[in-house]
Amino acid sequence: MTSGTRAIGVAVSADGRSDADPPARATVAAAVVRGDRVVDGLSFSTCTVGGSDATAAVVDCLDRLDRPDARTVLIAGVAPAWFNLIDLRRVHEAADQPVVAVSFEASTGLEPHLREHFAGEALDRRLAVYGSLPEREPIRLDGEATRGERAGDEPGDDPDLWLRSVGVDAGTAAQVVAAHTPDGQGRPEPLRVARLAARAGRSYVERRTGTVSGGAPDSAPDSAPDEARDG
Repeated sequence: MTSGTRAIGVAVSADGRSDADPPARATVAAAVVRGDRVVDGLSFSTCTVGGSDATAAVVDCLDRLDRPDARTVLIAGVAPAWFNLIDLRRVHEAADQPVVAVSFEASTGLEPHLREHFAGEALDRRLAVYGSLPEREPIRLDGEATRGERAGDEPGDDPDLWLRSVGVDAGTAAQVVAAHTPDGQGRPEPLRVARLAARAGRSYVERRTGTVSGGAPDSAPDSAPDEARDG
């Protein structure tokens, strides 16, 4: 990958679960980052916490950027803002670019959590999006896919990340993510920048509107519930 190769990272900053009326809003940020770690563009949108509009918010961010020169869209997880699921295929169709969702922890799947918290049409809608998602592929940051979700029977075979990819095969997606991860460890740079931008954007809105954060974790940190349950 050359230093000028660009990827778009998308992350969401949300205040955990919200039963407020009207619902709380999460901040969505998209960042264009070059292979040499230079930030080359930012855009913002919002979605509802616990709603079903995260896909539209991601597409809005990408439309605002209008960067056909970016080769890949990386998204932090698929269930930010308390199970506001992102339809990766819809994002791919809208962006006309390969889309890769990156998660940072092993998971047994989201379906039990969806059934626990939702019912009726709200549940059916989420299950339909969740069922449309491609399978998670465990990878190591040397750019290689592991043999399976439980790969770890041999030393050094534990996954570093899990990817869902649309418009690109798993091997190529692993190489792209690895190429955008400095020193082969931590968070891919486009997602790191997008997370910082989303947090800053949310903090700014809270100060302007006088709302107070409950301190719940964002969608992007490694310990976040949404990413941890991205199964």
